[in-house]
Amino acid sequence: MSDTRHTLPAGAQPSRRASTTGGGGLFSTEDWWAVWVGLLVIVVAWALFASGSSIKWLATAPAKWTDPGAAGQDLVKHLPNYIALFVVFAVLFGVSLSVLKQRIAHFLASFAILFVVSVLIFEVGAWANASKYNLEPPLVALALGLLISNVFRLPEWFSAGLRVEFYIKVGIVLLGATLPFTLLVWAGPVAVGQATIVSLFTFFVIFFAAKALGLDKRFAAVLGVGGAVCGVSAAIAIAGAVRAKREHASVAITLVILWAIVMIFVLPFASRSLGLSTAVAGAWIGTSEFADAAGIAAAQAYGDFAKHAGGAIAGSPEASLQAFTLMKVVGRDIWIGIWAFLLAIVATTRWESSESGVTAKADAREIWARFPKFVIGFVIASALVTWIASHYSLADYRKVVTPEFVAPITALRTWAFIFCFFSIGLTTRVRSLAATGIKPFIAFTAGVAVNIATGYALSAHVFAPYWNSLGQGS
Repeated sequence: MSDTRHTLPAGAQPSRRASTTGGGGLFSTEDWWAVWVGLLVIVVAWALFASGSSIKWLATAPAKWTDPGAAGQDLVKHLPNYIALFVVFAVLFGVSLSVLKQRIAHFLASFAILFVVSVLIFEVGAWANASKYNLEPPLVALALGLLISNVFRLPEWFSAGLRVEFYIKVGIVLLGATLPFTLLVWAGPVAVGQATIVSLFTFFVIFFAAKALGLDKRFAAVLGVGGAVCGVSAAIAIAGAVRAKREHASVAITLVILWAIVMIFVLPFASRSLGLSTAVAGAWIGTSEFADAAGIAAAQAYGDFAKHAGGAIAGSPEASLQAFTLMKVVGRDIWIGIWAFLLAIVATTRWESSESGVTAKADAREIWARFPKFVIGFVIASALVTWIASHYSLADYRKVVTPEFVAPITALRTWAFIFCFFSIGLTTRVRSLAATGIKPFIAFTAGVAVNIATGYALSAHVFAPYWNSLGQGS
């Protein structure tokens, strides 16, 4: 995301463009350091996993809680883990920024405060009912940051720790390690085909609707992929890949969460009214929900309906969640990497040239210099995990690899996203979000309508035999 397209707090200075993009050596830009930091974490995690250990002890995250007292006890119990995590992050980020000739003393002081608040934000996200209200930690971080920055005046030195671009780039590289290409094989041709149709159709509807309404094409891309794929993570990844304004990612995430909450109630109710089987309903929810947590809640709710319906709903109760997982968590989510890579190329080769007024085609060297290197890190991370996953069946991958290798990296990715969105909130004025008006909502809602209709047609009619066979075989 662009450092030059938002409002900074008093005294804060935007990053030097040369330090975040462009060519140079392999250790001379923020992009490259994000790649090295992310890949180093992944390689260390893999080495420990291969030796029978895990990075879980470091990648600590709050446990689910219902009682605040239990949350406090868990926090105290894992305090050494949090301290170790802070030290590792501080060293990795500090070394990177030191080489980039940033002020480390100010960064460390600011990052220490950022980290402590991020722990509390993560605790809120671990509340047992958080998923019901879609209180994902990055969203909570954004809201809290906006509240603080628009009420209080932040000191100048504190801006040194608000490294929005760096945090998001590291997070995107780590995101690659959670999306092996083997997901496409495991999902099967029907889930992949349905996900492809929906991803393409929804993206282009939102993208062209947004452009027709006069929105910036980068903003249109963030909205489009946010609706077409997996919501929050997709919006974050694409905003970084196309260097959108920070408020664009914030608006997209807000719309994703808004519609995700609505769909928790609408899709199970509509499925029940239409008499859909559990597997078909799960596939529809997987096609038309906008966030994993919300989709799981909706699919589980329909499975519960079936369990207590006395046979009125066809299919096993578990089939709803199984179909949702194949369709959304596997089929659609893999498109994050595809869209990030393709749109990064488009933004680099076409959009930047047209904005600068240069009509001549850029040569390969110039394209390479402008291409966001952290996208390459994402692809490398995904390729590495694909190689690891190729040695396992889907069942074994979920049983062995996910808890010991992928889950810890996912936790570290979430930390990076919290740092990023808390920083975005602390460097954004509410008026910059309000300035976008109602047009993003209209464009995104057009995609929602198309997504729901397309998802229903594909799940309940075109591919219904496949999904119903899944329900019968469960």
